Amino acid sequence: MFSKLMSRGLMQRSAVRSLHCTNQRSFTIPFIPKLPQNPGGVKGDVNEAYVPPSSDKLHGSVHWDFERFTAVALLPLVGSSLAAGGDVSVVADSLLATTLLGHCYVGFQSCIIDYIPSRVYGKYHNYAMYMLTLGSLFAGVGIYKLETEENGLSGVVQKLWTASTHSEGEKK
Repeated sequence: MFSKLMSRGLMQRSAVRSLHCTNQRSFTIPFIPKLPQNPGGVKGDVNEAYVPPSSDKLHGSVHWDFERFTAVALLPLVGSSLAAGGDVSVVADSLLATTLLGHCYVGFQSCIIDYIPSRVYGKYHNYAMYMLTLGSLFAGVGIYKLETEENGLSGVVQKLWTASTHSEGEKK
């Protein structure tokens, strides 16, 4: 009986000890070096006065509003492209492609801000933002080429959709 209680107590202590050990590890991106952090993420000591940041009502709200605007604007654009079956005007197709690019840009920007913060990763945060902007510019050039040389984004999707059905029909 005593051995059962003793083993149960040891198991409980080892389980608690393992939880304490896992609590110390935090998620980091392995190939990006981190800046040295202060213990507990606190700068200064307890007796230093807190200096609040200047208040700005627009900080973050414009970004959030633009994110929601692009998400809502995609609904009728995608719906009209699906309803028309790929035969959409050049203006509607260009609006769809650029709105989709803006939506993707803002979404990836939010991911970079959340998961590669400048406080922890320093200059690598800026590199990630530059890479996102450069990739978006290349995508904008690709959208321009699709709209002028091809049949637009809807036309490319339609070709991809019908290409798989034609290849299946040839196999039979």
